Amino acid sequence: MAQAVRDAIGAKEHLAVQAGTGTGKSLAYLVPAIAHAAAAKTAVVVSTATIALQRQLVDRDLPRLADTLEDLLPHRPEFAILKGRRNYLCRHKMGAGMPEDEDEQLFDPREVSATGRMVQRVVDWANDTETGDRDELVPGVSDQVWRQFSVTARECLGAQRCPSGADCFAELARERAGAADIVVTNHALLAIDAMEDLPILPEHNVVVVDEAHELVDRVTSVVTGELSESTVALAVRRAGRLIEQGVADRLQEAGEDLRSLLAAAPPGRVDDLPQSLALTLSLVRDAAFACITALGPRNKDKDDPENAGLRRAAFTALDDVHDTAQRMLDAFGPPPADAGDEEGSDDAVDSASPGGTGDTGDRWGASGTGDGARGAVHPDEAARAEVVWLDAAHPQGRANIPPTLRVAPLSVGGMLREKLFGSRTVVLTSATLALGGTFDGMARQWGLGRDGWTGLDVGSPFDHPRRGILYVAKHLPQPGRDGLPEAYVTELAELIEAAGGRALGLFSSMRAAKAATEALRERLDVPLLCQGDDSTSQLVKQFAADPATCLFGTLSLWQGVDVPGPSLTLVVIDRIPFPRPDDPLASARQRHVAATGGNGFMSVAATHAALLLAQGAGRLLRSIEDRGVVAVLDPRLATARYGGFLLSSLPPFWRTSDPVKVREALRRLSTDD
Repeated sequence: MAQAVRDAIGAKEHLAVQAGTGTGKSLAYLVPAIAHAAAAKTAVVVSTATIALQRQLVDRDLPRLADTLEDLLPHRPEFAILKGRRNYLCRHKMGAGMPEDEDEQLFDPREVSATGRMVQRVVDWANDTETGDRDELVPGVSDQVWRQFSVTARECLGAQRCPSGADCFAELARERAGAADIVVTNHALLAIDAMEDLPILPEHNVVVVDEAHELVDRVTSVVTGELSESTVALAVRRAGRLIEQGVADRLQEAGEDLRSLLAAAPPGRVDDLPQSLALTLSLVRDAAFACITALGPRNKDKDDPENAGLRRAAFTALDDVHDTAQRMLDAFGPPPADAGDEEGSDDAVDSASPGGTGDTGDRWGASGTGDGARGAVHPDEAARAEVVWLDAAHPQGRANIPPTLRVAPLSVGGMLREKLFGSRTVVLTSATLALGGTFDGMARQWGLGRDGWTGLDVGSPFDHPRRGILYVAKHLPQPGRDGLPEAYVTELAELIEAAGGRALGLFSSMRAAKAATEALRERLDVPLLCQGDDSTSQLVKQFAADPATCLFGTLSLWQGVDVPGPSLTLVVIDRIPFPRPDDPLASARQRHVAATGGNGFMSVAATHAALLLAQGAGRLLRSIEDRGVVAVLDPRLATARYGGFLLSSLPPFWRTSDPVKVREALRRLSTDD
């Protein structure tokens, strides 16, 4: 792998490397990266999806390599970690140089005590910290509290204009990164640096993307826009301090119209643009533009330094509202010439997806406008570039998140191809990239064509056929939509009894995880933990500490659990993890692929499931001494047409559908350990 990375950097060719757990892939890319940085006198950027891997690189791998390579290079390799500006304490905002928004102030009588303690901890910590890095504040604080002490990149005045610029924690981190050979960052910051006019990372021509299977989702999150009464109200509050009241009132009224419309509308994907929504988005956009105009020239800050922070914050909030409203309108485009001829289009997509399209376009009449879909814009599905959807209101802690309209691209491949791969050599690596036995699916998502890149599977140090069993419960009924079938609970109980506990249950929904936990606590005499009982990190610690314990949960456990040793000998997956039928982005992407002549189900749903299955199965063997069983209770893995594709994405365990053999194997493992 190290040789392949070195050759790719030398040839300026992109490289995708699948490297299983235990291969030492971080060392395999760091050594040639350090060598290139020393020879080219330019930084190499290493991007990860998780804080845990960033810390591993900066605290363990890079210091060891620096010690080892120091005598072989012109200078000791230097390294730094760089995060988004929001992750650093802002001294200017702490000094009341920036606005404090009403919805972020700290006077909820139910929370004032706990929140006040968190605020005081930040203030005390601010006097001692050398980095201002939020992740070094232990225990942490809520996002609501942290927002009082940080700014986004667009809200920042800039080091030259900010009164606290000389001591800015974010700028100090950038300075350290500018002097480093290896800069460790995250996928979100990598995307912002590459795609927006906000140069953050130092000059570089080589990027290593670790945990590359998460790149597309992280980039999609960065470029997703959202609009709600909260985002509009924030813009009104910030601008209202600086412009005439009547202009601000116009935006407030438009925000109230938006609130009323969204509160009555059905959640889900919006395929057609209803007249009521088009009118409301236009009102919001135009009112935001009027506020922007009323603020005056953007370069006015130097003539009004006292209000510079207020103006920058107001422009940022107003730009977000204006640009997002316009983007949502643009997502539907002009009506196509044959807009009325859509018969049969839904049937093709429904047959490819386990559950319908989530279309809400014909139900917006519930908003009270009475127009429903009359006058709605019906975009050409094949020409669609973005999808709009409505998330329903939901509680978050003690707060209530209002209905939120979101817009995201159907694909970020074009952006990545142009902004990331177009000007840099990129090495992408993960334990799960070759889905269905090929890198082509991931390459398409990244925007790579057939040429200009190479795929390499370096294998695994584990002897999968001798150390692990893949058991597919072929005799069980297909999973339904009404909770966890009784047959699944019985099967799960028998497997856990045979294993003596020591099971990680990976479920497709929290409802299924909780149902299984409740049912099995009555049947089994082993400790059962369920996600939500405590923080995930604490649950994993308890699970690892007691070999008899079982842990059940959902997505974060599919990819975030590393428990080598006898505490984990059984991984149970309740069903093939297809995207939810009402997932607006996945269903829209599936529909778009079908409209352009592809197989939407295989390209989107099956690929998504293959990635998660591979990640879930990868929880079993974490060291060369580990042994165990991956049990999939969904018989479709063995019986459906797409089963072969999914199976070829999994490690090469010994396979069986015989429940007796599996239980015997688990009993032997339990006795041996």
